[in-house]
Amino acid sequence: MRFINMKYSILSRLNIGFLFVFLLQAGLAAFVAIKLNRLQYIRTSILTTDTQILDYEKKVTDALLSQMRYEKKFLITRDADIYDRFLVNNHEVNQNIKELLAISGANRDFKNLLNEIKTLHNSYNELFGNELRYVQAGNYYPSGMYEENKEKVLTSMLEKLKQLRSDIKQQTYNKIQELGKVNSDTQNMTLVILIASLLLGVVISRLIMRSIVNPLEQVKDKTRRITEGDFTKDLSISSPPEIQELANIINMMCNKLLQIDKMKADFFSSMSHELRTPITSFKEGLRLLQTKAQGETSDSEKRLLAIMAQECNRLLNLINATLDLSKMEAGMMPYRFFPEDITPLMYKVIEELEPLAQAKNISIKTKVGRKLPVVKMDSERILQVLRNLIANAIKYTPQGGQIKISTQPVKPGRIEVSVADTGVGIEQEDLKNIFDKYRRGSNSGGRVGTGLGLAIVKHIIDAHGGRVWVNSNQGIGSTFSFELQS
Repeated sequence: MRFINMKYSILSRLNIGFLFVFLLQAGLAAFVAIKLNRLQYIRTSILTTDTQILDYEKKVTDALLSQMRYEKKFLITRDADIYDRFLVNNHEVNQNIKELLAISGANRDFKNLLNEIKTLHNSYNELFGNELRYVQAGNYYPSGMYEENKEKVLTSMLEKLKQLRSDIKQQTYNKIQELGKVNSDTQNMTLVILIASLLLGVVISRLIMRSIVNPLEQVKDKTRRITEGDFTKDLSISSPPEIQELANIINMMCNKLLQIDKMKADFFSSMSHELRTPITSFKEGLRLLQTKAQGETSDSEKRLLAIMAQECNRLLNLINATLDLSKMEAGMMPYRFFPEDITPLMYKVIEELEPLAQAKNISIKTKVGRKLPVVKMDSERILQVLRNLIANAIKYTPQGGQIKISTQPVKPGRIEVSVADTGVGIEQEDLKNIFDKYRRGSNSGGRVGTGLGLAIVKHIIDAHGGRVWVNSNQGIGSTFSFELQS
């Protein structure tokens, strides 16, 4: 029963499973019916044959003994009434022997034994008839010889009748033994078939469920990976036609999503390249304009130029981030891994971003663990990770807040870096998606931006074979951590 590889529909598989169980149950019913029929046959045989044979055997014996007594009395008394009673008993013996022959049916042993009894009884009647003729004629006859012969015949008849009773009792005992054996066999076989039915039902159910549930689990896993951005068309499963059709549709959807994702990546990459050149020229022009117009512009004009320069820088950073993310997603971002100490990189980023923290009166504290292992990393990319995490912490920490940056060894050859802030925190439903591109926390903390920074952080850490995560409590702050290994 290779349900997994059969191209049967789910309904067909269920029907096949039910058919197997039904056939086993039908077999059990047929077996029980046969055994019950056998039990009924044996019971009927005991009641209608054996018991009647015993009854008629007793009647034959009683009639024969009565016949013998009346025969002796008649020879002494010559009373006609006694002779009539002799004849009545003689008729009962013959009639009962005839009934026994009819009841015994096809039992050859019983028939032979009854025929012997009948022959002996005829011999007895013949002896008595001869003796009766001598008595009626008043002639002398050897009465002692006749008496001896009759005794022999009657004794032999009684022994045959006794043997018949013994054989019937033995046959009845054997049938009772067979009844017990048939009953025991029926119970045992019924139990075996019931257990087999239960086990077969469980096995068939598991096979059917596995052939349905396993493909559905693969479909569910593939759907989850699609939500995570994995659009690879790799869903190949052996399953019922209904699920196979669903898998084919998902593969077609993945193919379309891959095309759309490639189109989007190509669009962003192309646009970023096209925008970078004019933005760079625009930025340089602003710088020259600010330099030449130091003494000739008003304060409001200077502020306006400063805002324009700031927004120009923000737009250029956005373009660079989009380019970087496009390269990372396309697998085109080059990495150069060398064993390095992460501590100098951390202090370098703090030094770069400290003016932003001071502008908001935010204190930055550091805690460097002892005996930090040297890990393999691309220092430029790890600097990018630290800049994104620390810049985010400064951005979302209110005036007078605090940021704590710590490093510590966690396992042999592994280090953990954490950036904790005292900002507004992130809502729980946003935590699972916080590292997705174009996704930001939805809480009211004044969060703005493109949502690319944390996505870039995750790509870089994943490329280093590490992991990144966040813990956050609303109103208390957030802690972003990542782990690297040597």
